[in-house]
Amino acid sequence: MSNIKRILVTGGAGFLGSHICDRLVEQGHDVICLDNFFTSQKSNVMHLLGRPNFELIRHDVTHPIWLEVDEIYNAACPAAPGHYQFNPIKTMKTSVMGAINVLGMAKRCRAKVLQFSTSEVYGDPEVHPQPETYKGSVNPIGPRACYDEGKRAAETLFFDYHRSNRVNIRVVRIFNTYGPRMHPFDGRVVSNFIRQALRGEDITIFGDGSQTRSFCYVDDLVEGIIRMMNGPDGFVGPVNLGNPGEFTILQLAEEVLSLTGSKSRIVHKAGLQDDPMQRQPVIELARSKLGWEPRVALREGLKKTIEYFRSIDMESFRAPTPNY
Repeated sequence: MSNIKRILVTGGAGFLGSHICDRLVEQGHDVICLDNFFTSQKSNVMHLLGRPNFELIRHDVTHPIWLEVDEIYNAACPAAPGHYQFNPIKTMKTSVMGAINVLGMAKRCRAKVLQFSTSEVYGDPEVHPQPETYKGSVNPIGPRACYDEGKRAAETLFFDYHRSNRVNIRVVRIFNTYGPRMHPFDGRVVSNFIRQALRGEDITIFGDGSQTRSFCYVDDLVEGIIRMMNGPDGFVGPVNLGNPGEFTILQLAEEVLSLTGSKSRIVHKAGLQDDPMQRQPVIELARSKLGWEPRVALREGLKKTIEYFRSIDMESFRAPTPNY
């Protein structure tokens, strides 16, 4: 019996999705990459277009599509605040209608389906660090709610399809991730700082920089996601995937300045509404169930990411929204 699977990756030309496609294509699976190219880049998967086991479809996951697949990685959704706030209704539709569409496909095909959820389901947490049992502290009417509540609703749909229709699901909650193929104008803090440092621009910190994040290198995250998809059927999650090392935003800015040798100044701007003050995952569940933990230290990962940013022509990238 062949071990080759037909695998759909929604949002497959995005930062995380393209790395997932790489791994699956190299493993010999038939991979369908589906993307509407709102915040993603065709260049992220250009190197795969000649491969006989890779197919690229331009399609918006909010609309149904009929495919025959064995597994689905549902990664489609803008993930940076400026982008998901640009069209908040569309962001909510992408999370909710996208989940309904891939879950319907999984039900029909009897496929296994994995949801890329997020640490944003915890909101501005009152529990630190955050275990999967923490139910979160989210403002349902704030400017970030389209993403936070959209992802929470998607988790609800996944578990209801699992309970009601026995769909074989997986849910991972992804904490801050960085690495090569980040869009230089995606608005994430790592790409913002590296872009500003390499251009000699001021490095902008919103607030005093004491807010903390945990940064996971993309190769570590992809390993965790694929282990989750291939894990035992009895373990559906949700499971935190992220690096438990905690750094302040100011520490990150200083590290980027050190590694780039930039003369950029650090400047502070007013803090953002509902911006979480703390973000750090408890990953004991991933360690015990998946044998997974991140291995790439922040300084090592930043070096690789800076090398990527030096290798691209940032001027050829169009900012997906006017927010950046």
